[in-house]
Formats: sequence, C-alpha cells, structure tokens
Amino acid sequence: MEQAIFIFLGLITVTSAWYVAASSNLVRSVFMFFVTLFSIAGLYVFALADFVAVTQIVIYVGGVLVLMLFTFMLSSKETLEKLEERKHQYFTLKQLPALLVAVAFLLVLVNAIFKLNPDHLLWVTQAQNNTFHPQDNTVTNIGTNLMTAYLLPFEAISILLMMALVGAAHLARKGQADD
Repeated sequence: MEQAIFIFLGLITVTSAWYVAASSNLVRSVFMFFVTLFSIAGLYVFALADFVAVTQIVIYVGGVLVLMLFTFMLSSKETLEKLEERKHQYFTLKQLPALLVAVAFLLVLVNAIFKLNPDHLLWVTQAQNNTFHPQDNTVTNIGTNLMTAYLLPFEAISILLMMALVGAAHLARKGQADD
C-alpha cells in the first residue's frame, strides 16, 4: 500500500510539473504548480518529514503562489500575451551568455560532486548511523534531517523559491520589458 501511495504521489508530481513546463497558458501553469507543490508536500509527509511538508505548504503554496497569482491579476493583458508569445522561442542570442554561465555552473557542480565523494564525508557517515523515530520531533532532529537526509530536496526547494520570486518580480514590473 505504501509503495502505491508513493508511486501515485510521484506520478502526480511529475505530471503536474511537466504540464507547468509545457503549458502555454500562464494561469493554468500556476494552478498546476499549486498541484505540484502540494504533491511534493505529500511526498515529504510520506517520508516522515512533517516539518518540511508544513513549511512547503505555508511558504510556497501560501506565499509564492499567492504572489504569482496577484502578479498575473495586476499585470496588463498585453504583458501576459507577450509572455505567452515568447514561450515558443527556446533560445535567442540575448540569452546565450546566461546559458553559457548556467552550463559552466552545472559542469563545476558536477565536477565538485564527483571529486568530493559526499557519501564518505565524516559528518554524513555519522549522521547515517543516527536513527530517528516519528515521535522524535525536536529542533535538533529537524536540523540534522534537513542538513543530511533532506539536503537535496531542501536546496531544490530554495532554488525553486528563488526562481519563483525572480519570475514574479519580472512579471510585476511595469513598463516595457527589456527582453
């Protein structure tokens, strides 16, 4: 039963995230982003990370999505139509420096991960020997879990929050876009 629930939540997460990336309608993408964030919170609950799940719902669903919806409501119709038209263009010459920086950053990150061998770091091996039970909900256990077992999802969510804030600020900006 647990595996079926996990697969169901995973499928909802992947499908809704794919729809967010592939949809040309920005408002529908925001609502599917809502579904994506809720299903990720469900995966956190399933992984016994209740604090991270509640934080996900309060900050991302309650804050970021509301900010994005208000941005869409306050934006002019012409701005939204221009953004929907640009969705069909994958890369332009103006985006080449940003793409090169992103690829260089990815190469540095992958190289650092392979050279670092993070599974054999002292603090990681010590944390892997710790066992936590669902009734252990102290701040120390939450901090240890966030910095060991849930470090990658925690960082992925922080990057997602940053991208959402930059996107919302870009859409909320008045006047002609410099793109």
